[in-house]
Amino acid sequence: MGQRRYMSLWFRHLMTDWYTRQKLALKESAFVFAATEKNRQVVTFANELSCAKGIHTGMVLSDAKVLAPGLEVQFANADPETLLHRIALRCIRYSPEVSVDPPDGLLLNITGCAHLWGGEEPYYKEIVDRFLAGGYQVRAAIADTAGAAWAAARFVQRPLIVPIGKHAEALRDLPATALRLPPTTLARLRKLGLSKVRNILDQPRTSLTPRFGKELLQRLDQAFGQREEFLTSVVAPVPYRERLPCLDPVATAGGIEYALTLLLELLCLRLQREGKGVRTALFQCYRVDGKIMGLTIGTTKATWNVTHLFRLFAEKIPQIEPGLGIELFTLEAPKIDDAAAEQEALWGGAGTMDLPQLLDRIANKVGGNAVARFFPAQHHWPERSFVRVPVGEPGEAGEWPADARPIHLLDPPEPIIVTAPIPDYPPMSFRYRNRVYKVVAANGPTRIENEWWIDNARPRDYYTVEDEDGARYWIFRAGHYGEETPAQWFLHGLFA
Repeated sequence: MGQRRYMSLWFRHLMTDWYTRQKLALKESAFVFAATEKNRQVVTFANELSCAKGIHTGMVLSDAKVLAPGLEVQFANADPETLLHRIALRCIRYSPEVSVDPPDGLLLNITGCAHLWGGEEPYYKEIVDRFLAGGYQVRAAIADTAGAAWAAARFVQRPLIVPIGKHAEALRDLPATALRLPPTTLARLRKLGLSKVRNILDQPRTSLTPRFGKELLQRLDQAFGQREEFLTSVVAPVPYRERLPCLDPVATAGGIEYALTLLLELLCLRLQREGKGVRTALFQCYRVDGKIMGLTIGTTKATWNVTHLFRLFAEKIPQIEPGLGIELFTLEAPKIDDAAAEQEALWGGAGTMDLPQLLDRIANKVGGNAVARFFPAQHHWPERSFVRVPVGEPGEAGEWPADARPIHLLDPPEPIIVTAPIPDYPPMSFRYRNRVYKVVAANGPTRIENEWWIDNARPRDYYTVEDEDGARYWIFRAGHYGEETPAQWFLHGLFA
């Protein structure tokens, strides 16, 4: 395998950088996290600007506010280990062995990885630049041992890529803090004047263990490579994917349906145990000639109902061309969601279909964007008072306007010619597309003003009118009579 190499990532202001990513306004402010400890409020995490003012972790909050009068304080619970674990999962793209190094770092075994990026320098630059661009202040170092990389990232200015075999030289002049020792051990070392790593190396090993315990020599040997250090790597979540190889190539629709049923049963059983359900599923068929045929379905709500999912796929199975035969089937659920257990009907219910299942079948036939829901939007103008949300996507609940409005609106409103006895009275008749409609009943007007910040927006007076045939229309007058610009009438909607 060759010489082992390790990388240490040190996030100097991990939690405050993470919170600043959510609230960009804090980027130019001194900011800290605080918590109550032993009946007093202390700083738990501080950003770079607050550290520049002399604030540090463990400082009493009242003292910190004296140093920075405009200090921003956040009392929310902060969990650095959970955040580090999420970051570690993203770093698996750079190394298969990524270990969380609490409270603010990661350790990567990069042996055999850097050449995929063209060497250690471009590999180092790729990782560091990605985190810097994401808003995290990070320092990193590469060395022959995890301990040496950890020390270099925190105590060495340059070079941060320690050449192979040179880690011992880099460690000798570093402070004893670089050995990752507990505070009590460091305090005893300072008391005896052993403030540098070289001072500890000059002491007889037989005298170190009785005074400082086994951990000092263990950390020393790990840093210098005389004892192997085992890292506990994070494990990436297992994807929701099932595969079914075939002894003989499958070339019939019946065989494809049978393979799909087996895969759905396996996948849905796992999802059911974990309380999850399918939102998007991908069924792929690998042909013996190397071509891959695939089908994709989506659902409006998470489900692990095998029958329903099979029905969605079955409508698309004729699209699969098996050719000389299919040797491998896979089923993957790239998008899942929490799914509640469904109660079965006590009686009857055979062949019934609920609304989400019906919408799934329609959406998978004509496309997901063809089926939609409408939610109220915060606008006065009727044509902007709603938003269209594709089925299956969340929408913001709100209140619809209290006045009765037609379901079908003309876009844009179409001009009409109106006859009215006096200007503010309802119309007696109107002409639309060369046909005259006599009004026998009318209700209104309802004044609707546009938002004040929109220019050239004339107020509208809406009327609901009914003609001799019983059809109802929603018409409005834009503007007022007597203005410099004459008032205009429009037909905006048709009632069912």
